[in-house]
Order: sequence, then C-alpha cells, then structure tokens
Amino acid sequence: MKFHYIDKDNWDRKEYFEHYLNQKCTFSITVNLDITLLLQQLKSRDIKLYPAFIYMVSRVVNSHKEFRTSFSDDGQLGFWKEMSPSYTIFHKDNKSFSSIWTNYSTRFARFYENFKEDGEKYGEKKGLFPKPDEPKNTFPISSIPWVNFTGFNLNINNDGNYLLPIITSGKYFTQDDNVWLPVSLQVHHGVCDGYHAGLFFEEMQVLTEKCLVWLDD
Repeated sequence: MKFHYIDKDNWDRKEYFEHYLNQKCTFSITVNLDITLLLQQLKSRDIKLYPAFIYMVSRVVNSHKEFRTSFSDDGQLGFWKEMSPSYTIFHKDNKSFSSIWTNYSTRFARFYENFKEDGEKYGEKKGLFPKPDEPKNTFPISSIPWVNFTGFNLNINNDGNYLLPIITSGKYFTQDDNVWLPVSLQVHHGVCDGYHAGLFFEEMQVLTEKCLVWLDD
C-alpha cells in the first residue's frame, strides 16, 4: 500500500507537529454513541456489533489523512493511502486475547466476508498475533465489552512517536429508551487536534444513523 511522504518544510502543521512531538503529547476522548437503530438492524440481519463497529471506524479513519499519518520504517513522516484494521479477539476458554487484521473494503458486505473468513481461520488460534504477515498500514482497535467505561487511556512507551489513532469500545447500555456505546479515541496531538477528534465522533454517529445505506451495500 502506498505511503505518501510529507514535506515538513512546506507543511502548514510543521510548528504544531514538532512542538507536540517534542512534548510526547497524546490525548484521549470518550463519547457515548447512540447505536439504537444500528443494533436493531444488525440483530435483524444476525450480524454482531463488533464487525460493524470495526467497519465504521475503518471508514472514518480512511476518510481523513490525519488518522493515517505515521512514520515509515526509515523514520520518514507521511500518511498511508489506505489502512486496514488490526483488532483484538477474546478467547473464552483461557481468558486471553489475540490481535488479527482484516483487509478493509469500502463495501461493508465485502469487509464482512473478509472478517468472517479471518475469524474462521484464526479465531481459535492462541498467541498475540496468530495471523501472519500483518501489513504496515494497519491501525489498532480493541473492545472491552465487560465494562461500561467513561474514559480509557492506553500508554505506549515509544518516545512518543506512535502517531496512529487507537480506538476502544466498551459495553453498551440502555438509557432513556436508547442504546449507547462508549467509544474511546486516543490520538497524538502532533497530527490531530480536538477538531479532528470531533470529526471522528460526528462521522461515527452519522454512520450509525445511516446504517441502512451501507449495511446492504
């Protein structure tokens, strides 16, 4: 997958990037998404929430280069043309988890088939990374379905150079006749501001409300 290099000297974000990179500054925001309609439609189609959630997150991430910006293996700054999700799966028998990845597709039906194929092939395999050959253009998604959390933060000790977003969902709950899903977004301030975090949650909510458009696409 193509990696586009950023010319920092002619980048309008250079001052912000260098400032927050030097500070190793990240931030996280947790928002409750209204998934009432989405959950109804998924149940009627016998589709679990997790793959739909992964698809929506991937769609938003791929809509904004700020969420696809990272360092290459040779330390050059740039952004991926497209990214695929790397997500955690839980093993009920020994209470461990693994992380596997699935090729992204703009069409949910295609992505869902990819997701199911990966689940059938690697879902029961133990180990941290049972699916081999994970490409460089992946980003992490995880789920904590046992906890209705109000905030979540994941600390990565890599000199503050991890620039990709980290997305985590929690346990959904019912309130005022609606179903809500807590979602945490963690980003590096060098490439993302509060505006971009707001865009992420706004577009996630739109996708839940317009799920009929993409569920059968």
